[in-house]
Amino acid sequence: MATNTKNPSVLGSLDWWTVGIYLSLLIFGWFSICGASYTYGDTDFFSLSTRTGMQIIWICTALCLGFVILMTDSKFYDTFAFVIYGLFLLLLFVTIFNPHEIKGSKSWLVLGPLRLQPAEFAKFATALAVAKLMSTYNFNMSRLKDFAMALAVVFTPMLFIVAQKETGSALVYLSFFLMFYREGMPGSILFTGVAMVVYFVVGVKYADVMLFSTPTSVGTYVVLFLIQIFSSGMVYSYCNDKPLAWRMIGLCTLTTAIATWFAIYVIPFNVVWVQIGVTVLLIAFLAYQWLRTRAMNYMLITLFALGSITFFYSASYVLNDVMQPHQRVRINVLLGLEEDLAGAGYNVHQSEIAIGSGGLRGKGFLNGTQTKLKYVPEQDTDFIFCTVGEEEGFMGSAGVLVLFLLLILRLIQLAERQPFAFGRVYGYCVLGVFIFHLFINVGMVLGLTPVIGIPLPFFSYGGSSLWGFTILLFIFLRIDAGRNSRLLS
Repeated sequence: MATNTKNPSVLGSLDWWTVGIYLSLLIFGWFSICGASYTYGDTDFFSLSTRTGMQIIWICTALCLGFVILMTDSKFYDTFAFVIYGLFLLLLFVTIFNPHEIKGSKSWLVLGPLRLQPAEFAKFATALAVAKLMSTYNFNMSRLKDFAMALAVVFTPMLFIVAQKETGSALVYLSFFLMFYREGMPGSILFTGVAMVVYFVVGVKYADVMLFSTPTSVGTYVVLFLIQIFSSGMVYSYCNDKPLAWRMIGLCTLTTAIATWFAIYVIPFNVVWVQIGVTVLLIAFLAYQWLRTRAMNYMLITLFALGSITFFYSASYVLNDVMQPHQRVRINVLLGLEEDLAGAGYNVHQSEIAIGSGGLRGKGFLNGTQTKLKYVPEQDTDFIFCTVGEEEGFMGSAGVLVLFLLLILRLIQLAERQPFAFGRVYGYCVLGVFIFHLFINVGMVLGLTPVIGIPLPFFSYGGSSLWGFTILLFIFLRIDAGRNSRLLS
């Protein structure tokens, strides 16, 4: 019986819904740049001397890049994934010694009138490399050696980018942990990351707040108690010893309560010393359980508790002695420890005013006042979402977020339908990068996340970010379009 094994065309297999969302975001992004860069009396939006005119060039070249990617055989990205990754690692390394410094960062290569940021393009190269690694025969995410290799692929470009003094772009690579979780990374690792964030925020924010009339820091008091509860909860979840876990929780809670009562009503003293003693005994008991039962989970929980203590007491050192002054001020402003409306908090404060002034329906295209009077720094790049809020209001902002939500949902659907691990892993890498950029960028404009200077996909002005996001997305669209042909081959 004859069967039809003719490969479908690329355009016939292309996911046009995603392409439509992409084009919609490009259009809305260009109008937002018009609003953000507009000055009163200027009506020439297409002049190459203006940002709106240059953005049209970036959009056209991005579309050409997308077309070239779609016309390339999908097997190319699988075959040459490590080669592409190696070339961009070399480029990132060379950029460290770049003599040109822009806004304190050495991440830009200046080629005449053209400025490129290799960190934006290294995202797709890293995604290809980690997808290639994890799709190799016998790769197992639960095996420590394989997981360490995947982490090395992700962390190596991060280190090079940090060396370029571009911390914000480096943090984007943490988005690959979403893909790791989808591919079998234990949820305890994600929980550990969340716990560290909680320790840092609570410990720093309430470090100087005293517990009633005692010399006990509320931040340290709460964090040490959380370490005890989290460690006991992990015994409950991962060691399946519920009675032991409840006894541990009860003893830790009772000891802390008695010490607190005694410090408040009898003799004021620092309850933290009692908590440290309890935590040390808890760690010793967990180590004893591991030696007694030889259960690996007890060892991991012991390491979690030790790591939590080490991280918490090193957080203050990192904040005060490792971070740059502007980074330290930004964190203090975010946590409400400083206001600094004329300094580090100025950008966020002005963007909040711009978004709030937009109301429900906005002031209308080109009618914004905060943005037209240039009150918001970087309003056409990192803070462009405030232009959307001021001119289009809540409804326009919600519409943009809905478009991004549709893109995210579509990417999940495309990733899940991939017949091979390479396509699925790469798809979730793309998904993670977009989610991270969207959450952090919109969050920092609203004052909910630290200001780390990363662009809003397809909205922020600039060629490097637009090209980088386009390449990242269209490689995945090409892989998805070729999924049937790979099954037939």
